[in-house]
Amino acid sequence: MRRQWKFLLGFALVALVCAGVLSYFADSDPDGLDSATLKGCEVVETDQGEELTGSCIAQRGGDHHLADSPLADYAVGGDSRFTGVAGVVGVLATAVLAGGLFWLLRRRPRDREKT
Repeated sequence: MRRQWKFLLGFALVALVCAGVLSYFADSDPDGLDSATLKGCEVVETDQGEELTGSCIAQRGGDHHLADSPLADYAVGGDSRFTGVAGVVGVLATAVLAGGLFWLLRRRPRDREKT
């Protein structure tokens, strides 16, 4: 049992370090979907924010209904300096939800018949 806890603790530590550190590297590059939808367009910075020029699928896109949520765009409160914090919060939230689900669905010993 003790070995299992060491493994889980090590796994949690690696997940938290990956989320906290690697998030900064992944944040600056668009993912495959973003990259594919931007083909044929150029992102231009204006006084009102970013604007797309050219012809691409992304021009017909809009904001997600959760775009104003606290962890939107992989940052806390929209501040890209806190990308790692958002990653750590995401890992912790996932661990809590998964742990709660596993706890609810765990096998329980059958009640022993009283004689």
